[in-house]
This record gives sequence, structure tokens and C-alpha cells, in this order.
Amino acid sequence: MAARTPVPSPDAAANADVAELSYEDARDELVRVVTELEQGSQTLEASLALWERGEALADRCEQWLVGARQRLEAARRTSDTDADDASDDRA
Repeated sequence: MAARTPVPSPDAAANADVAELSYEDARDELVRVVTELEQGSQTLEASLALWERGEALADRCEQWLVGARQRLEAARRTSDTDADDASDDRA
């Protein structure tokens, strides 16, 4: 039996704009998507499209958060190095 190759979603191209969203825009739209899904008033096809959009938005938010975390860690390392250098200069 041959392995099935996943078929890309036809809505994948529709979600390409997500990569350009700021964290705040992606988060706000994700909240709207979740609210709409929770209402349950959409057709199955529309619900699946919303779900895919929500997944893309959640991934975008995660990218922003990971990037922010890395920047904070880099700033802390720089701050710690500067503090160590300053204490060495006083010694």
C-alpha cells in the first residue's frame, strides 16, 4: 500500500498574508476567528477554512513570541556581560 501524500489545502494561499501581520494584528484576528468558531454557525467548509486561518494566526503569534524571547535573552546576556566588565574595571 502506497503512502498518501498530503494535499495542500486550497486555503493555504489565502493565509499567505498572515506572515506579514504584526503580533497584535494576528492576535486580534485570532480572537475573532475563535469567537466565530465557538458560535458554530458556519458550514463545515467555512469552519475548516476558519480553523486553518486560526492555525496560521497562532503560528504567527508564536513566531513573534519566540523572536521577542530571543531578543530579551540577548539583551540580558549583553547586560550581564557589561555588568561583569564594569565590576572587573573596579577591581
